[in-house]
Amino acid sequence: MNFCSDNVTGVAPEIMAALVAANAGAAMPYGNDECTERLQAKFSELFETEVTVFPVATGSAANALCLSVMAPPFGAIYCHAESHINLDECGAPEFYTGGAKLVALPGARGKIDAADLDRALKKAGAGVVHHVQPAAVSLTQATEAGTVYSPEEIRQISEVARTHKLRLHVDGARFANAVASLGCAPADITWRAGVDALSFGATKNGAMAAEAVVFFNHNLSKTFAYRRKRSGHLFSKMRFLSAQLEAYIADDLWLNNARHANQMAASMAAKLAKLPGAKLCQPVEANEIFIELPEAVIEGLLAEGFQFYRWEGEDSTLLRIVTAFNTKKEDVAAFVEAAERYALGKPHPLTPSPPAGRGK
Repeated sequence: MNFCSDNVTGVAPEIMAALVAANAGAAMPYGNDECTERLQAKFSELFETEVTVFPVATGSAANALCLSVMAPPFGAIYCHAESHINLDECGAPEFYTGGAKLVALPGARGKIDAADLDRALKKAGAGVVHHVQPAAVSLTQATEAGTVYSPEEIRQISEVARTHKLRLHVDGARFANAVASLGCAPADITWRAGVDALSFGATKNGAMAAEAVVFFNHNLSKTFAYRRKRSGHLFSKMRFLSAQLEAYIADDLWLNNARHANQMAASMAAKLAKLPGAKLCQPVEANEIFIELPEAVIEGLLAEGFQFYRWEGEDSTLLRIVTAFNTKKEDVAAFVEAAERYALGKPHPLTPSPPAGRGK
């Protein structure tokens, strides 16, 4: 009953079956196999426009390499202060861009506000030799706060970016959860809203190790193949990445997995929020829950073997709880039942009662 992350899960059976099937026989290396070649048409169909797709193995590689074609070494990439590229990628965007600066912006619910971005860009010193030059904006969808950008919010940010001649990137490690939450077409929160490129995540939602960089702006894709090779992400046996991605988007597997994860989070959050002393700290719009619980409840849950993160340090009572494509309803029910017991000061049902007449 591990709710630390959607990275703790195994592989979706459909994707594992696709890997087994891809293992049969020989295939040309370095993306020249039939499976990889099919991805262009399949992703173009998914996004309702012609796209260019590059499989890679990790989200950090997808983000950093994608940003490397958007920002020069003297450029600036605007992102949320809590974004993955800012906090959790060990300087990879800076490294692969050759030194571009990440400019972190605040924003409620893990989101950049279009008006705040516009104000920052107006003061950025575009054209002034002493300053890094604004080059790109990176959004996280779903955000690190478990919230999602609406199509209109992305359009507004895109308009600001275009006004200032910046490119727009989306870190979509949990893109499926955002699409499932919004009930929109993938195109509605990407190219139709002005997005140039997307890091399309699969690993958190059922893949073994597979992400895709999807370019809607084909001019940006021209040097990407060389950057991918130089970074060590041109896999010789590319078919095993591509087979995962092909199975992932087939028959709406990616959306069905995300819908389940989202539903488990919504169900758990609604019940936990009713506990005495509980405080839901972010809207639950995807598959992450940020909630404060009393210390006694947290200690009791940990003692019973439930796993999750104290989000702001070892003594924090703010928890991040993440559900996944294969989260079991009974595990959610068990977590909630245990939390309710400890919130009401009741012991574990297997904890022996003290002997009569000896203590209180």
